[in-house]
Amino acid sequence: MSDTSRPWRPTPLISASLLWHASAAGYLALEPSSWPLVAGSLAFNQLLLTGAGMWPRSTMLGSNWRRLPQHAAARREVAVTIDDGPDPAVTPQVLDILDAYHAKATFFCIGTRAQEQRALCQEIVRRGHAVENHSQNHLHHFALLGMRGIDRELREAQATLSDITGQQPLFFRAPAGLRSPLLEPLLARHNLQLASWTRRGFDTRERCASKVANRLLHGIEAGDILLLHDGNAARDKRDTPIVIEVLPQLLEAISNARLHPVTLRTALT
Repeated sequence: MSDTSRPWRPTPLISASLLWHASAAGYLALEPSSWPLVAGSLAFNQLLLTGAGMWPRSTMLGSNWRRLPQHAAARREVAVTIDDGPDPAVTPQVLDILDAYHAKATFFCIGTRAQEQRALCQEIVRRGHAVENHSQNHLHHFALLGMRGIDRELREAQATLSDITGQQPLFFRAPAGLRSPLLEPLLARHNLQLASWTRRGFDTRERCASKVANRLLHGIEAGDILLLHDGNAARDKRDTPIVIEVLPQLLEAISNARLHPVTLRTALT
């Protein structure tokens, strides 16, 4: 657990769900024969919660940065975020491109990959970028874990990344963006802010760089959070990682629009 935590305040959907369950239990105690109706109502509530968790940009389960704060947007800042690394073949190229454009980015790193690439993870920070928490193991069933499982993924990644970089992560991005109602109270415990994105390029499966670039650049404006991947990157017909093809186009367009790529940490201030 981090040295500090923040208060957890349930959202209206969570508060209503808790009241829903309590009322259902009371009604069932008074009218046992009503169990089919009660079970149906609880199933509907679970569908609502599941739907909220499967929508990465939803705020129905808790605070979620889909855009930068207003004061950062007023400074014409945008955030380039890069997930699933560090990757020994791709991340160094990403860092060199960022340097060429004097741009800063936020790397959401997987704990186990950071352990395998300690020096590279440290190099990310040395070059002025931020390393944030993308869980310890990037489990595909992360959203289905219970409290202990989610807490373990958060806690171990916090310890891993803090030990390697000397900086405590301040932000968390869920694997694939999927989560459960159990996540937000644990993020509060570890003083982590959930961050999703304004737009993404789907560069882990799209092999056409122009399509990825168009998705990221269409309507781009101050305050946007953009998502790319150095880990699990798709490759084009020449076997070049899509992020390497797209990132220069993206940074050039950002510069031409007089926007400033900063880390999520910078946007906090």
